[in-house]
Amino acid sequence: MTDFANRIRSREKLVGYWVTLDAPPATERIARLGYDYVVLDGQHGLIGSTGLLNGLLAIDAGAALGEVRSVGLVRVEANDPTPIGRALDSGAAGVIVPLIDTADDVARAVQAAKYPPLGGRSFGPIRASLRIGPVPADANAATVVLAMIETPLGLKNVAEICATPGLDGVYVGPSDLGLALGARFPGDPEIDGPFEEAVELIARTAQEAGIAAGIHTFDGESAKRRLDQGYTFATVSSDLSHLEAIAAAHLDTARA
Repeated sequence: MTDFANRIRSREKLVGYWVTLDAPPATERIARLGYDYVVLDGQHGLIGSTGLLNGLLAIDAGAALGEVRSVGLVRVEANDPTPIGRALDSGAAGVIVPLIDTADDVARAVQAAKYPPLGGRSFGPIRASLRIGPVPADANAATVVLAMIETPLGLKNVAEICATPGLDGVYVGPSDLGLALGARFPGDPEIDGPFEEAVELIARTAQEAGIAAGIHTFDGESAKRRLDQGYTFATVSSDLSHLEAIAAAHLDTARA
């Protein structure tokens, strides 16, 4: 766990995967493939509280079978102490916090994710204590806090956000960021120019602040391009998207 936090903080190039389905056997198989991290989506994914716990168990089980020790992260449903604490108590290596607008928002996320004296996280690590150890200082060192940049205010305040103490990195949500820039729908080509400028600004600002910069991408080629661009970690697509795409491709082949 601390090793992953160190890799994030040293801005090592990492590749992850996104899970939206409450399907632990599938998540376990994904975790054994060699991704550096697997994110469970507690905001838009179809995963409840028990599903997050089972998903984190599945990630650990799958990672034990692979060559890379993949860790589980959770995109929490909101910047609130309850979902942040629950995800970390369940054994997540860190949290991705959505809809961050200001440095004060980041400070609240850090406060919820860290034990005193760094924050105000309530002590009750249930499962996490088996993996990190029950000492709060150890948990603080191993816990990663990532802030999503995906709103007009978040983009405007990105420099102040990146400079907030306790923040390990920022994470671009491309769909909401595109909408924030005036897109009619996610991936709208009419805002490609402003979108690329924003993506470059976020990566550059994070680098200047000495923190990690991550981004969600829709395929491996796009992930590689963002890593080459200066992002330090990139997430590839999602389980549901891949399931649908592969099923459609096989159907087309069978009917050709």
